[in-house]
Amino acid sequence: MRKRHSEMAANQASEKAKSRRVFGQARKPARMFRAALYSRVSTNDQHTLSMQNRNMREYAARRGWSIAMQVREVGSGAAQREAREILLDAARRREIDIVVVWRLDRWGRSVTDLLATLQELEHLGVGFVSLTEALDLTTPSGRAMAGLLAVFAEFEREILRERVRAGLADAKRNGQRLGRPMTAGLQADKVRKLHRAGVSKAEIARRLRIGRTSVRRILA
Repeated sequence: MRKRHSEMAANQASEKAKSRRVFGQARKPARMFRAALYSRVSTNDQHTLSMQNRNMREYAARRGWSIAMQVREVGSGAAQREAREILLDAARRREIDIVVVWRLDRWGRSVTDLLATLQELEHLGVGFVSLTEALDLTTPSGRAMAGLLAVFAEFEREILRERVRAGLADAKRNGQRLGRPMTAGLQADKVRKLHRAGVSKAEIARRLRIGRTSVRRILA
């Protein structure tokens, strides 16, 4: 009887050892991802900052991620996102594995800017999650959505190009000269007249508000 029990115990230990092995290799413990939380609000909308942070922290906890850094930024939509650059620098140093934001427009200034930063994070092997849009670039469906963002970014660039072309054509129809204004060239006669009157080149440049190099070029 004792022999039978010992054999059963040995078999159970063997089965447990096998369950800890996958395809002949020992199963490694699950890796805890290091998440970076990025929250951003406009100057007049700071009351949502705590809400963003709370939702992101709760999401990271549900996913079992550790929070390696938390970045908060306050500013207008057109301002340079300096705090975001701090987070991107951490990604470049491989100090984080996942970036979590509350909403996409908190992260990107435009579709083009959003796509450029997401492509950089992908190149660095850093994941990206946006809670409001349920966008998770660590999943196949999330990566498919990122492909749609590339289409929208090209659409945005084409709209900007069309606006520039329309503006140039309108200016041309109205007789406006395109390109840099010829400030110094238009004042060439005044430059020569002052020079003949004995005014120094530096003083001519000061009076006419043009560069000294332009004065020398006209008098050459």
